Amino acid sequence: MRTWFEPEETEEFEATKTVLLRRCLTWADEHGRPADDLLIAAAVDARHRSRDGRLAYWDESQIRRYLLAWIPKHVVAPREILEVAPEILRTYLGYLSAAGLRDPRGAGPAEADEIIARLSRDFRKALDDPYLQGLPKFWAQAALDHGNDLAGPGAVEAFRQDLDAGRIRYDQELLDQLLEARYTRTDLDLEEDRGFHPPPVALPPAADLAAEAARSRTVRRLVTLATWAGAAGRPLTEAGHLALPDARELSVLLGTGEETLDVPHSADLPQLSLLLAWGTRLSLVRTGGRRLVQVAESAPLLRDPAALWSRAFEALPALGGTITMASPASVLGGVFGEVLPDVLNTLYGMDAVPVARLEETVWLACQEHAALEEEPPRLKDLWRHRAARDLERAFDVLADLGAVDLTRGPAGELYTGDLDRADQALPPDAVERLRERLADPDLLLARLTPPALHTVRRRLLAEGRDAPLIGELSACPAAELLGVLSQHYPPQEATAELNAWLARPGQDLEALLQAVRDCPFRTRAAAMLTVLAETLPEGQALIRDLRRDPILAPTALTFLVDEGEVDPGTLDGREHLLLGAENFLTLLELGGPQTLIDQLRAMAGRDAYEFAATILDSGHHDVVGLEEMRELVAEPLRVARPLRLIPGSGKGLGARQRRTPQSRPPAFGC
Repeated sequence: MRTWFEPEETEEFEATKTVLLRRCLTWADEHGRPADDLLIAAAVDARHRSRDGRLAYWDESQIRRYLLAWIPKHVVAPREILEVAPEILRTYLGYLSAAGLRDPRGAGPAEADEIIARLSRDFRKALDDPYLQGLPKFWAQAALDHGNDLAGPGAVEAFRQDLDAGRIRYDQELLDQLLEARYTRTDLDLEEDRGFHPPPVALPPAADLAAEAARSRTVRRLVTLATWAGAAGRPLTEAGHLALPDARELSVLLGTGEETLDVPHSADLPQLSLLLAWGTRLSLVRTGGRRLVQVAESAPLLRDPAALWSRAFEALPALGGTITMASPASVLGGVFGEVLPDVLNTLYGMDAVPVARLEETVWLACQEHAALEEEPPRLKDLWRHRAARDLERAFDVLADLGAVDLTRGPAGELYTGDLDRADQALPPDAVERLRERLADPDLLLARLTPPALHTVRRRLLAEGRDAPLIGELSACPAAELLGVLSQHYPPQEATAELNAWLARPGQDLEALLQAVRDCPFRTRAAAMLTVLAETLPEGQALIRDLRRDPILAPTALTFLVDEGEVDPGTLDGREHLLLGAENFLTLLELGGPQTLIDQLRAMAGRDAYEFAATILDSGHHDVVGLEEMRELVAEPLRVARPLRLIPGSGKGLGARQRRTPQSRPPAFGC
């Protein structure tokens, strides 16, 4: 049971959503909790169609997005059903926690309950706001108001005919306003780009980050600049610049080495100009009355190197014109604010990235911004070289701040091995340039420093992205730990995270194995066990030992057979049966009942029912999965070819009806 899918994995996502709905409704019935399939499906869809796509991760921002935006815009149902959405969300989040599916980095059950309760009043206001709904919901609600839920055969066409004939009444003024808002209100756009998936990173303690920030050359220079300006201030020329003698004096204090440059004006000193722009941007200094003065309110920031470093780093995208000196031949300055965050995202979690690779992607962005496609090649080459020089200057600025480490050396295989791929995103001329440049053993390489990693990660989290931090799972439940590691951590980082978890008192291997035993999903249990096999030094031996475990044997056997460590022909009859049950239950989970029915018929023909009945008698420990297989697969096979009774509990899924606060008419979710 995965809880994260790429946007294009439509079939896989829908299969998982079906299982989640089925299991959640059953759990709600067993625990006396309110549940509704439409609203639970809407919650799953809302998380899938988000920036990070983690179905089981819910924090305040995601709860707020679902209740105050997603439901008002997308979910069509009678008002009395919509009003219970907060309670239904409580049920769904409670199920995720009970089933071990919850992402521990989100809100815990108690915190989620508090958030939902706090947002309930705003939720009712959102339902009352007609301008929050989208156009699809407007028309679906109009159909529902006229007794058409658009779900049956021909329902949509019938609605269109009624609409054309004027039999459907709707609010034309509201429709016009919704059409206008579609193009003017960005706050109504709930579609979020997935973007890239950052790798897990490790960060030193906060004290070490603060110490590294205090060593930053730029931080020291900014403090010196503000102190030099002082409360009394320094005089400025009529053009608003420092007098050249004062500029040379300040250059000596700052250590920029520009005091000997032969320039007519202080504005022609690039490093000093950047520091002045930076200090002004951070409100460390300001100009007034033809004087440069220190801002009195900046004193606390000047005494906090870590905070000053972070503020200076975050201000960099707005300084593109100063960094590139606003040259007419530079196209990078115009897109610097958009390009720099993308460059930092590319560096995030990576080691020794060739700047040459970054130059080519930055150049693509520059061309798109400046519309240079039709320009002569010679002129484009000039602008490309200038953009590359400006990017290197930006890296020098980042290095002075202490945001990147710049080294020289050869490019790693990661940055050269993809040049021959058919789906290469770079144009052919860029690929050819890179072939030549990346062969150089003395390339400029860049890597983010820990303070930069910390600050970029904070930005990614604020944008709603998943940015794993090694060590952040060290105190979470074992099932939730293994669930996250199996989906979001490469083996090396998973090993570090698992070791951090095992280092805490009371957390041991047996707790991890018990989490796998308790997992109610075959695919998730297999993924969790694979994490242990790949990360523990004794992992492979452990799996071999689990072949004799009364619960984990089917999962362990599947792993060993898939890895080629066990020949299926050597299994005894009981093991064959358990292995078959594990595989069929997995197929039911991944493909749904009809897929398993088709598979059984393909394998056993007219004896498919007997085959299914044998699996149900296998003794596999997954009673929930077997019960689903009995009702959803074996029963239809028996009806098609009745032979004998099916072993089972006697209480089928049909007895577990969803619970809702009250009965409701059909609803339609768009």
